[in-house]
Amino acid sequence: MQKNSIAIYGRAFNSSVVPYVEQLFAYLKEKDILIYIHADFYEFLRQQFACPETFLLYHNHKDLPGDIMFLLSLGGDGTMLSAVSQVRDSGIPIAGINFGRLGFLASISKSKMIQALDDIFAGNYTLQARDLLEVSGSNKTIFGTENFALNDITVFRHDTSSMITINAVLNGELLNSYWADGVIIATPTGSTAYSLSCGGPIIMPGSGNFVITPISPHNLNVRPIIISADSELELEIESRTEKYILSCDSKSETLDISTKLRVRRAPFRIHLIRLASDSFFSTLREKLLWGLDVRNY
Repeated sequence: MQKNSIAIYGRAFNSSVVPYVEQLFAYLKEKDILIYIHADFYEFLRQQFACPETFLLYHNHKDLPGDIMFLLSLGGDGTMLSAVSQVRDSGIPIAGINFGRLGFLASISKSKMIQALDDIFAGNYTLQARDLLEVSGSNKTIFGTENFALNDITVFRHDTSSMITINAVLNGELLNSYWADGVIIATPTGSTAYSLSCGGPIIMPGSGNFVITPISPHNLNVRPIIISADSELELEIESRTEKYILSCDSKSETLDISTKLRVRRAPFRIHLIRLASDSFFSTLREKLLWGLDVRNY
């Protein structure tokens, strides 16, 4: 009988969570789970404690076999975003154990990870498909083969206190010329991140929409707008410095204003493992204190 196999991905973290990692590895050993672990993360773990030497190492998504049950992300929401590059369009689901602060994407509490993993191995979970954004440049390759974002794609001003102008064309029609510090194009997943802090709306996953949110616009009547996920957005930037910054989740590049951008839905989705106790609205209430009123406590 073939062993169940999973992949493990993470980044450097505080040594205070090492006991939880040791507990995790002891649990997986008891379950006789075959483990593929990211090579860089494995090197970091070996410096923290006596890490098992029976793991299989992988370096990127090409090394992962297709029969992996799921990829387990160890860290915070930033690690979950980075984990998307590990699975790409393979269809391998992602589950996240939260070693960070907020834990909106990495929804499994480290204190409850054993029960959560029991549920996952027992099949007591659902898969939630999440749309991604894809960005491309008119005259250069941007972010290599990792030009996709689970949260958002953002244009910022570069090295100046002056605002920039972002001329936005939606499906061939002029949408607006944003005079602002920048603009965010966010997925429903990213609607609770940077976009929300700039006044954007919360969008339910699976609703088939993206949101365009200006960052500190000069005209205060310019508000976020929700667009169909089937839309294609073209951006042309004007700036006094002749440059601007483009971010794609946790990645960023400085570009010349001659580079026009095209943003659209990525050709694949990723799948997040969600437990029965892990609903979108309960997460809003718990993590973002949504609707909290001190008069009720």
